[in-house]
Amino acid sequence: MKNVIVLSFIFIAFLFTLASINEIQFDHLSSIKKCAASTSSSSNNSVLPMKSPENDIRILLGIPTMADHHDRRHFLRLIYGTQSVVGAKIDVKFVFCNLTKEDQKVLVALEIIQHNDIIILNCKENMDKGKTYTYFSSLPDMLKPDSNSDSDPYPPYHYVIKGDDDTYFRLQKLVDTLIPLPREDLYYGYVIPCPSMDPFVHYMSGMGYLVSWDIVEWIKESEIPKRHLVGPEDKIFGEWMREGRRGKNRFNAKWHMYNYPEPPTRCTHELWPDTVAVHLLKTQEKWIRTLSYFNVTQNLKPSKMYHIS
Repeated sequence: MKNVIVLSFIFIAFLFTLASINEIQFDHLSSIKKCAASTSSSSNNSVLPMKSPENDIRILLGIPTMADHHDRRHFLRLIYGTQSVVGAKIDVKFVFCNLTKEDQKVLVALEIIQHNDIIILNCKENMDKGKTYTYFSSLPDMLKPDSNSDSDPYPPYHYVIKGDDDTYFRLQKLVDTLIPLPREDLYYGYVIPCPSMDPFVHYMSGMGYLVSWDIVEWIKESEIPKRHLVGPEDKIFGEWMREGRRGKNRFNAKWHMYNYPEPPTRCTHELWPDTVAVHLLKTQEKWIRTLSYFNVTQNLKPSKMYHIS
C-alpha cells in the first residue's frame, strides 16, 4: 500500500513538472512570435516608400468639344487613360455648353455615370464667342472646397489647361517641363507668331495653353475679360493677359509643342522624342502615325487571348 502511495506522489510530481516545462516553452514561443511580428512591422515601415501625393502637381486638362462628339471623346479617353504620370495628378475633362436635345441628355448622362469626366457650362455652344471665358471663369465656383471638409486641397489645381481635341499631349513630358516653373502668374504654351521665340510678343496658340490657378481666379473676378469676349479665343486670351498685366511668368514651349509636320508650314516640326504636344491631328491617319512614332503600345502584355504583330 505504501508503495502505491509513493508511486502516486511520484507520478503527480512528474505531471506537475511536465506542465511547468510546457508553460515555460509556450511563453517563450509566444515571446518569439511577438518579437517576429514586431520585427516584421518595423521592417515594413522602413522598406515601404513614403508617398507624398500632396506634393504632386495638380493639373486640369479641359478639352472643349461638343455634346454630340461621343466618338471623339471615347477615342481621347483611350489616348489619355493609358498614360501613366509620375509627380502629378492630371484630370482630363471634356467641356461643352448646355445640352439642347433629348438624346444628348440621355447619352451624356450615361457618359457621366461611367466616366465622370464632363463639364457642362451654362452657355450656348460656340467657339469664339465666350466659351473659353465661361470655362475658366466657372471653375472657381465649380471647384470651391466644401465648407464641411478640411481635406480638400487648395488650390484644387495648380494649373489649368485649355487644349484642343486635335492635340495630343504627352502628359509625363508636360509634367517634366512644369516641375521647375513657378506655380503663380504662369502663362505657358506655344508662342504666336510661329517664328517668334518671345513669349511676351503676342499670345499662346489655341492648340493648348496653360495658366496657374491665380490667373483662373483673376479671370472670374476681373472686368477685363468680360468686356472682350468675341474673336479668336487664343488671341483674345492673350489680350486679357496683356491688358491685365498678368502672366509675368511665361514659358515658351516651342519646340516641345508644334503642329503636325504635314503639310509643312512655319508652325510645323518633325516628330521628335522631347515632344509635349502635337497639334492639328485632323485625320485618323495622322493620329496613328503620331501614336506609332511614340510607341504608345509598348506596354501591351503578350497573351493567348490576342495576336497583334
